[in-house]
Amino acid sequence: MSITRVVINADGASRGNPGPAAIGVTIKDDKGNLVTSISRRIGRATNNQAEYRAIIAGLEKAIELGAREVMIYSDSELIVKQINGKYRIKNTSLRILYENLVKLISPLEKFSIQHVPRKRSIEADVLANKALDRL
Repeated sequence: MSITRVVINADGASRGNPGPAAIGVTIKDDKGNLVTSISRRIGRATNNQAEYRAIIAGLEKAIELGAREVMIYSDSELIVKQINGKYRIKNTSLRILYENLVKLISPLEKFSIQHVPRKRSIEADVLANKALDRL
């Protein structure tokens, strides 16, 4: 399956900061049809690390599906502003995740990320929390 344009909703969750963490991602085509989703535990992480890892996992899957144009929605204002260059990244672990993300973005023809309220990213939030609830 090859899809040129995708919309990703990504969310990371951590119970404790740091604590057990998980990611939730939906990937939809440009008509809004669900292509795939991700719901998995990622071990121990901070909420911000989980947010980055959700975005990275979504990008990796989108690229695997053949996407060349990616729009990401995230409810993490901090992460979105860091990725868009509005905030500096002071935390070393977040800097490493950011650098991995930049490598994934570089071959794309089009990339954008936008902050949305949690209610606009509810599917990804549910997927992250379902993964956390699984023991």
